[in-house]
Amino acid sequence: MIRLNILSSNNIKLHKVLLVPFFLILLCGCQNRENTSSKKYPAYNTDEQWKKVLSPNAYEIMVEGGTEPAFNNSYYNEHDTGTYVSAATGEPLFSSEDKFESGTGWPSFTKPIKQDFITIKKDNSFGIERDEVVETKTGLHLGHVFDDGPEDKGGKRYYINSAALKFIEYKK
Repeated sequence: MIRLNILSSNNIKLHKVLLVPFFLILLCGCQNRENTSSKKYPAYNTDEQWKKVLSPNAYEIMVEGGTEPAFNNSYYNEHDTGTYVSAATGEPLFSSEDKFESGTGWPSFTKPIKQDFITIKKDNSFGIERDEVVETKTGLHLGHVFDDGPEDKGGKRYYINSAALKFIEYKK
């Protein structure tokens, strides 16, 4: 006769070891992100429409709220003068005049071109409270803003994903 002792202390420890990572993955997958294709935004598009407009990388960042790798993106090391526009709408969002080297590996700005072009909202994903930057016209994710920017420029650091932007260089 084979006896299975399901409630042995070894089995309980094994179940805890297996279940903890499962629940962590489950929690990260359920970030409680608002659907950005909401009709409350003037430039309303469905997720399928955004897939036609945006590159796969821009879609993952802007619609799904992703983050690109630090130091491995298009504009963190961009030093030309110009305007950074939304990859979704072409709306001018940030100027190279307000860009600075934050050392974070993402393009960082002290302010948007016009405050009305972006909206700041609370982001509690991953159990961390942050201030998310979204495009006002679309509600699409751009990045986050922190209070560790240059003090002489207002103290803000808008870290914006390169995939959410297109750079328009000033003609020389």
